[in-house]
Amino acid sequence: MRMEKTLKVLNELERKGIIEKYAIGGGIATIFYMEPVLTYDLDVFVFLPKTQSGLITVSPIYEYLQGKGYKAHQEHITIHGVPVQFIPAYNELVEEAVNEAREIHYKRTRTRILRVEHLLAIMLQTDRPKDRTRITQLLEEAEINIDYLTKIIGRHGLRRKWQEFQRRFYGK
Repeated sequence: MRMEKTLKVLNELERKGIIEKYAIGGGIATIFYMEPVLTYDLDVFVFLPKTQSGLITVSPIYEYLQGKGYKAHQEHITIHGVPVQFIPAYNELVEEAVNEAREIHYKRTRTRILRVEHLLAIMLQTDRPKDRTRITQLLEEAEINIDYLTKIIGRHGLRRKWQEFQRRFYGK
Protein backbone atom coordinates (compact mmCIF):
# COMPACT_ATOMS: atom_id res chain seq x y z
CA MET A 1 0.00 0.00 0.00
CA ARG A 2 2.88 2.39 0.80
CA MET A 3 4.45 1.92 -2.64
CA GLU A 4 1.18 2.61 -4.45
CA LYS A 5 0.67 5.80 -2.43
CA THR A 6 4.22 6.85 -3.25
CA LEU A 7 3.62 6.28 -6.96
CA LYS A 8 0.49 8.42 -6.77
CA VAL A 9 2.60 11.25 -5.34
CA LEU A 10 5.09 10.86 -8.24
CA ASN A 11 2.20 11.11 -10.70
CA GLU A 12 0.95 14.21 -8.87
CA LEU A 13 4.40 15.83 -9.25
CA GLU A 14 4.21 15.16 -12.97
CA ARG A 15 0.62 16.46 -13.31
CA LYS A 16 1.56 19.66 -11.50
CA GLY A 17 4.60 20.21 -13.75
CA ILE A 18 7.11 19.98 -10.91
CA ILE A 19 8.74 17.19 -12.90
CA GLU A 20 8.24 16.78 -16.63
CA LYS A 21 8.56 12.99 -16.76
CA TYR A 22 9.84 10.20 -14.54
CA ALA A 23 10.74 6.53 -14.64
CA ILE A 24 11.72 4.13 -11.89
CA GLY A 25 15.22 2.69 -12.08
CA GLY A 26 17.70 1.05 -9.76
CA GLY A 27 17.04 -1.95 -7.55
CA ILE A 28 13.27 -1.49 -7.44
CA ALA A 29 13.06 -1.57 -11.25
CA THR A 30 15.05 -4.81 -11.37
CA ILE A 31 12.36 -6.48 -9.25
CA PHE A 32 10.02 -6.30 -12.25
CA TYR A 33 12.47 -8.45 -14.23
CA MET A 34 14.05 -10.88 -11.75
CA GLU A 35 13.96 -12.19 -8.20
CA PRO A 36 13.84 -9.42 -5.59
CA VAL A 37 17.10 -7.82 -4.49
CA LEU A 38 17.87 -5.92 -1.33
CA THR A 39 17.54 -2.20 -1.96
CA TYR A 40 17.15 0.76 0.34
CA ASP A 41 15.37 3.31 -1.79
CA LEU A 42 13.26 4.05 -4.82
CA ASP A 43 15.44 5.61 -7.55
CA VAL A 44 13.37 7.93 -9.72
CA PHE A 45 15.01 9.32 -12.85
CA VAL A 46 13.39 12.61 -13.80
CA PHE A 47 13.24 15.29 -16.43
CA LEU A 48 13.03 18.63 -14.68
CA PRO A 49 11.79 21.97 -15.97
CA LYS A 50 14.60 24.46 -16.49
CA THR A 51 14.67 27.45 -14.20
CA GLN A 52 14.78 31.02 -15.50
CA SER A 53 18.56 30.94 -15.16
CA GLY A 54 18.67 27.73 -17.24
CA LEU A 55 19.81 25.59 -14.32
CA ILE A 56 18.23 22.30 -13.44
CA THR A 57 17.52 21.76 -9.75
CA VAL A 58 15.60 19.28 -7.61
CA SER A 59 14.81 21.99 -5.04
CA PRO A 60 11.22 22.52 -6.25
CA ILE A 61 10.51 18.80 -5.70
CA TYR A 62 11.79 18.92 -2.13
CA GLU A 63 10.04 22.22 -1.38
CA TYR A 64 6.71 20.91 -2.68
CA LEU A 65 6.95 17.59 -0.85
CA GLN A 66 8.15 19.12 2.40
CA GLY A 67 5.20 21.51 2.15
CA LYS A 68 3.01 18.38 2.10
CA GLY A 69 4.67 17.11 5.29
CA TYR A 70 7.18 14.63 3.81
CA LYS A 71 10.62 14.59 5.41
CA ALA A 72 13.97 14.91 3.67
CA HIS A 73 17.02 13.02 4.90
CA GLN A 74 20.31 13.42 3.05
CA GLU A 75 19.60 12.80 -0.65
CA HIS A 76 16.22 11.13 -0.02
CA ILE A 77 12.75 12.31 0.77
CA THR A 78 10.50 9.82 2.51
CA ILE A 79 7.08 9.54 0.90
CA HIS A 80 4.60 7.29 2.74
CA GLY A 81 7.51 5.47 4.39
CA VAL A 82 9.42 4.91 1.13
CA PRO A 83 12.80 6.68 0.79
CA VAL A 84 12.83 8.24 -2.68
CA GLN A 85 15.87 9.60 -4.48
CA PHE A 86 15.15 11.92 -7.39
CA ILE A 87 17.92 11.70 -9.97
CA PRO A 88 17.88 14.22 -12.83
CA ALA A 89 18.51 12.52 -16.20
CA TYR A 90 22.25 13.15 -16.23
CA ASN A 91 23.35 11.91 -19.66
CA GLU A 92 22.03 10.77 -23.04
CA LEU A 93 21.69 7.15 -21.96
CA VAL A 94 19.50 8.02 -18.97
CA GLU A 95 17.49 10.49 -21.08
CA GLU A 96 16.82 7.75 -23.64
CA ALA A 97 15.96 5.31 -20.85
CA VAL A 98 13.34 7.66 -19.36
CA ASN A 99 11.87 8.40 -22.80
CA GLU A 100 11.59 4.70 -23.65
CA ALA A 101 10.46 3.47 -20.22
CA ARG A 102 7.67 0.90 -20.01
CA GLU A 103 4.34 2.09 -18.72
CA ILE A 104 2.91 -0.38 -16.24
CA HIS A 105 0.34 -0.50 -13.49
CA TYR A 106 1.30 -1.21 -9.93
CA LYS A 107 -1.98 -2.39 -8.47
CA ARG A 108 -4.26 0.35 -9.85
CA THR A 109 -1.69 3.10 -10.27
CA ARG A 110 0.07 3.93 -13.53
CA THR A 111 3.84 4.30 -13.43
CA ARG A 112 6.88 3.88 -15.67
CA ILE A 113 9.91 1.65 -15.18
CA LEU A 114 13.09 1.55 -17.20
CA ARG A 115 13.32 -1.21 -19.76
CA VAL A 116 15.61 -4.04 -18.68
CA GLU A 117 17.99 -3.29 -21.57
CA HIS A 118 18.42 0.31 -20.36
CA LEU A 119 18.86 -0.86 -16.78
CA LEU A 120 21.66 -3.15 -17.96
CA ALA A 121 23.35 -0.39 -19.95
CA ILE A 122 23.15 2.09 -17.05
CA MET A 123 24.59 -0.50 -14.65
CA LEU A 124 27.34 -1.26 -17.14
CA GLN A 125 28.12 2.46 -17.43
CA THR A 126 28.03 3.02 -13.65
CA ASP A 127 30.08 -0.13 -12.98
CA ARG A 128 29.76 -0.41 -9.19
CA PRO A 129 30.24 -3.87 -7.61
CA LYS A 130 26.49 -4.18 -6.92
CA ASP A 131 25.80 -3.24 -10.56
CA ARG A 132 28.04 -6.04 -11.83
CA THR A 133 26.22 -8.49 -9.57
CA ARG A 134 22.82 -7.30 -10.77
CA ILE A 135 23.92 -7.46 -14.41
CA THR A 136 24.77 -11.15 -14.05
CA GLN A 137 21.46 -11.79 -12.26
CA LEU A 138 19.45 -9.97 -14.93
CA LEU A 139 21.26 -11.79 -17.73
CA GLU A 140 20.38 -15.11 -16.08
CA GLU A 141 16.79 -14.36 -15.03
CA ALA A 142 15.26 -11.66 -17.21
CA GLU A 143 13.90 -11.76 -20.74
CA ILE A 144 16.28 -9.50 -22.61
CA ASN A 145 16.13 -8.33 -26.19
CA ILE A 146 19.84 -8.81 -26.97
CA ASP A 147 19.60 -6.99 -30.32
CA TYR A 148 18.08 -3.97 -28.62
CA LEU A 149 20.65 -4.10 -25.80
CA THR A 150 23.48 -4.30 -28.35
CA LYS A 151 22.15 -1.21 -30.13
CA ILE A 152 21.93 0.73 -26.86
CA ILE A 153 25.47 -0.32 -25.94
CA GLY A 154 26.72 0.80 -29.34
CA ARG A 155 24.86 4.14 -29.32
CA HIS A 156 26.28 5.07 -25.94
CA GLY A 157 29.90 4.03 -26.39
CA LEU A 158 29.77 1.03 -24.06
CA ARG A 159 31.04 -1.71 -26.41
CA ARG A 160 34.46 -1.98 -24.78
CA LYS A 161 32.93 -2.11 -21.26
CA TRP A 162 30.47 -4.77 -22.43
CA GLN A 163 33.26 -6.87 -23.94
CA GLU A 164 35.35 -6.50 -20.75
CA PHE A 165 32.35 -7.50 -18.64
CA GLN A 166 31.68 -10.59 -20.78
CA ARG A 167 35.35 -11.59 -20.66
CA ARG A 168 35.56 -11.12 -16.90
CA PHE A 169 32.34 -12.90 -15.94
CA TYR A 170 31.77 -15.34 -18.77
CA GLY A 171 35.23 -15.91 -20.26
CA LYS A 172 34.03 -14.71 -23.69
